[in-house]
Amino acid sequence: MTDAAPPLKSQRFRREREAQWKRLDAIVTKAEKKSLRTLSDQEILDLPVLYRGALSSLSVARATSLDAGLIAYLESLSARAYFFVYGARTSPSKQVASFFRDAWPQAVRGLWRETLVSVAALVLGAVMAAWLMGQEADWFYAFVDGGLASGRDPTASAESLRETLYHDEGSSGLSAFAAFLFTHNAQIALVAFALGFAFGAPTLIVLLANGAMLGAMIHVFASKGLGYEFGGWLAIHGVTELFAVILAGAAGLRIGWAVAFPGRMARLDAAAAAGRQGSLVLVGVVVMLFCAGLLEGFGRQLITHDGARYAVAAVTALIWALYFYAPRRAPRAGSDGS
Repeated sequence: MTDAAPPLKSQRFRREREAQWKRLDAIVTKAEKKSLRTLSDQEILDLPVLYRGALSSLSVARATSLDAGLIAYLESLSARAYFFVYGARTSPSKQVASFFRDAWPQAVRGLWRETLVSVAALVLGAVMAAWLMGQEADWFYAFVDGGLASGRDPTASAESLRETLYHDEGSSGLSAFAAFLFTHNAQIALVAFALGFAFGAPTLIVLLANGAMLGAMIHVFASKGLGYEFGGWLAIHGVTELFAVILAGAAGLRIGWAVAFPGRMARLDAAAAAGRQGSLVLVGVVVMLFCAGLLEGFGRQLITHDGARYAVAAVTALIWALYFYAPRRAPRAGSDGS
């Protein structure tokens, strides 16, 4: 009997409040498909009341550790409703500020399980590639495209590899390099997110492949006694870049999980809710990749001291950790931010 208590508790909680959630979902969906102007007077009056009720339900669901599917649904519903309750009263600049202050960090925190899986996939790919290259160096060409390697392969000498770590391309070259890397990494993140619908399996493959490429490059430099130097070269931009790819993968995995295990929701509704949450994360991921492109194309080339590179990497890691995961006070339901 004790084992059945949590499911029964969750079912009772849902049964008592589900009608209000569906009412809010219907109003928000109508506003999304058309506009706020199409809402009736009663719907406009109900919207903020139902929104506060959804926030209250979300708070209770989190505090009592109800099922993850219900919490994800309420997070998505609350985020959607927020923009219609408060967004219409604020300027575009305040809406952008609200996104970076509340919506994006909240969406990222909601994906913490998928984020850990993404990290594990990336690390597993790197370890496997490094181990295989330890057995046979030619495995490198299975993991890294020759054009992308640009001569940084197992046949390169230590001197030529060292030169690539400290070479100054000039300001014009740096600008072009930054633009290229932003486009390349954005494509990786989009693919990792977009392929999540196939139960998350292609997303995991993308993460494993990128981890393998990273592990192969680390092995090349480490085998020539340049592991520490390569770590600084990579870390100055890699902290932001890899974290962005990890978050994009996490968003894709959330969609795949929702498709595979929709819980009490219809499969398409579960996938749509996960997709809306993932989209919030992906918008922020593009910003992160832009920052990584600047660090890659400018900071990494202009800062050539290994200690300074590691210091920049540590600072960026601390900034992202505090931004996403530091405890913060939840926004008040009745505040419009004005």
